[in-house]
Amino acid sequence: MDTLQTNNLTLGYGDSIIIDSLDIEIPKGEITVLIGSNGCGKSTLLRSLARLLKPKDGQVVLDQKDISQMKTKEVAKKMAILPQSPSTPEGLTVYQLVKQGRHPYQSFTKRWSNDDEQAVEKALVDTNLVELKERTVDSLSGGQRQRAWIAMTLAQDTETLLLDEPTTYLDMTHQIEVLDLLFDLNKDHGRTIVMVLHDINLACRYADHIVAVRDQTVYAQGRPEEVVSCEMMHNVFDMMCDVREDPLFGTPMCIPHGKGRCLIKQAQEEAKQKQHIYSVT
Repeated sequence: MDTLQTNNLTLGYGDSIIIDSLDIEIPKGEITVLIGSNGCGKSTLLRSLARLLKPKDGQVVLDQKDISQMKTKEVAKKMAILPQSPSTPEGLTVYQLVKQGRHPYQSFTKRWSNDDEQAVEKALVDTNLVELKERTVDSLSGGQRQRAWIAMTLAQDTETLLLDEPTTYLDMTHQIEVLDLLFDLNKDHGRTIVMVLHDINLACRYADHIVAVRDQTVYAQGRPEEVVSCEMMHNVFDMMCDVREDPLFGTPMCIPHGKGRCLIKQAQEEAKQKQHIYSVT
């Protein structure tokens, strides 16, 4: 199975440095989730891992090869990336979208084959989209549409999937639907999955490995229970919270401090106290 790691990786845009001298290794056959505040470089790092962004310094290494020295189709046969909020041409069907995942295997001398068709059909089965394959992508619900894009990456038949915020703009039901699908792909088929998530509690539930990014580098990495703590949430997200054990999964669960109804409850308690004082006097 392919290994994916960075060596002294520095990334940025123009004169701005986003990631500086980063060394990480993505665990094979596991789900890795990148977390961090907005603008910390999570998506930038993911794009670099997929060779969509050239490093200013250092390397991304795939299967002991500098990814910048590999041919595009060679990389595409080993890793598939799903960017944030992808868009499709109007009228494109699910089947037509999933077929695009076979592009790395096509050439002037190698046309559509039975292997390509089988890969597409398997991707549709794995994502439970067979009955929807003739529907246009723009007619699907948010969760169905995201599954269609994931099916396209599965048809690419790679060992590693990179996903940038795959649950963005989805309601809770569809978020769980997509994450359950990725969980099954990892546990049943051994896919290495790297994704960016904003919901820390969902990250803890689904991740084998968490990488917390702060100040252009890795603040902490490891299993969720090793990484997610009150101190980490304060230092990485500048947020005070309680961290308790999730009653269903046993994973860390963050309860952020804030206002909301807690102020209403506090006011009610104060009113009760005053009422008690007046009744006593």
